[in-house]
This record gives sequence, C-alpha cells and structure tokens, in this order.
Amino acid sequence: MMTIAVISDIHGNLTALEAVLENAHERGIERIFCLGDLIGKGPNAIKSVERIRETCEVVLLGNWDDFITKKIESDEINWHQSQLAGEPMSYLRSLPFHYDFYMSGKYVRLFHASAKSVYHRVFPMRAPHDEKLAMFENTEHITPLKSNITPDVVGFGDIHAALVEPIFPQKTLFNCGSVGNSLDIPQATYAILHGAYLSKEPAPFSIEIVRVPYDVEKEIAIAREMGLPNVEAYALELREAKYRGIPTKS
Repeated sequence: MMTIAVISDIHGNLTALEAVLENAHERGIERIFCLGDLIGKGPNAIKSVERIRETCEVVLLGNWDDFITKKIESDEINWHQSQLAGEPMSYLRSLPFHYDFYMSGKYVRLFHASAKSVYHRVFPMRAPHDEKLAMFENTEHITPLKSNITPDVVGFGDIHAALVEPIFPQKTLFNCGSVGNSLDIPQATYAILHGAYLSKEPAPFSIEIVRVPYDVEKEIAIAREMGLPNVEAYALELREAKYRGIPTKS
C-alpha cells in the first residue's frame, strides 16, 4: 500500500502548512499533491509558494492563484501581489488545471473546484445529484488519460469543508478540506489516499480525512507583525471558521 497526501487551500498560512507537512512526514508520507490556492488571505504568500514547490510532486491551479496574477483594484490583493512579483507570478500562471492517474484500479481525477472552472463552486452537501455527477465529466479544461474515459474518483478543494461521498453509480467524490483556512472546523485539514499508485489492477483503496491542530494565535500574531491588511477579519476566520469573502475594491 502507498499513501498520498492531498492538500489544498493553504492561503498563505505557513503555520498551518508546516503542521500538515510535519504530520505527513510523521506518517511516512513522501508523495504530496496540492490542489491549489497556495496564496491569499494569510500573510506568507511567497514562503508558502516556496514550501509547496519544495514538497509537492503535483501542484494544481486554484482560483486565488489565477486572479492574483491579474490587475485588481484592492489594497489587500495588491499587498499579496507585492510578495509574488516576478518569477513566483510566472510559476502560478504555469499551474495545470487537473491531474489524472490510476490508483488500485480506480481512475482518479484531482482539480481545484470543479470540472468546469477554478471559479465554479460546488457544495455537495446541498448540490443536486446532476451537479455532483457533472464533477466527473470531461470538459474543455480536461484531457483524460484515454478518450471517453471518466473518473471513478474525483478529489477537489475550494470549499474549505472536507467530505467523502459515494455518488451513484459507483463513483466517489471527496474534498480534502483546507490546510490554511478551514471553514468547517478550525484545524488544518487534508486527505490521505491509500492504495497502489499508478496501478490499473484492482486492490484495496481508501480515503482518509485528517485534522491537524496548529497554533492559530501564532499565525494571527505573524499576520499582525507582517502588516496584513484586514487582519481582524483573517483572525475571525481562523478562530471561528467563518467566511469573510474575497476582498474587492478598497
């Protein structure tokens, strides 16, 4: 059996990221995939990008990774952009939309938000069945490993709320939660895939959701020290798992 850590939505929270990486290391996990949103919200954009590049075998594009590279009228967004100027911005622009692979005979697909777009948000806990099935479709953004094949398992991030849900017929949808900005419980969250990586042969396969406590107050203190705009709103999200939205024009 092999293990793969699937992480997402770090959002510049280096304290939470290091806690998750340490937990994965303690479990002997050497292969880590990241589903995007490396930056935004938290103060350590550049260091988070650096750590993800050092530790992750696969890194995918998130909505924040995309729009942070564009011209936006927002003091908060501009503050994050100032950390990422130059090569880090080019790196974010280069990130792929999805990653497909076999594991224990199952065809697995990972992306940030949905098969339609990094900006198309799906909440399985209240989405109709047809919308959940659409997560398994091949769209213009996706190149399957073989024509006309669709995944058995889809993993995504974006909504900051972890889940594993069977989808009729014979499919599985999972959300790995958020490392740096969890909105279902105020702890760093990630998923572990257990199985035979890159194998088309049927074998045991499972998905595990992991919650990792970390020093939230330390992260808030770092944000204040670094001069993060709207730091109190950030603190509220970390302490109480309450969403404050995406900053727009100031």
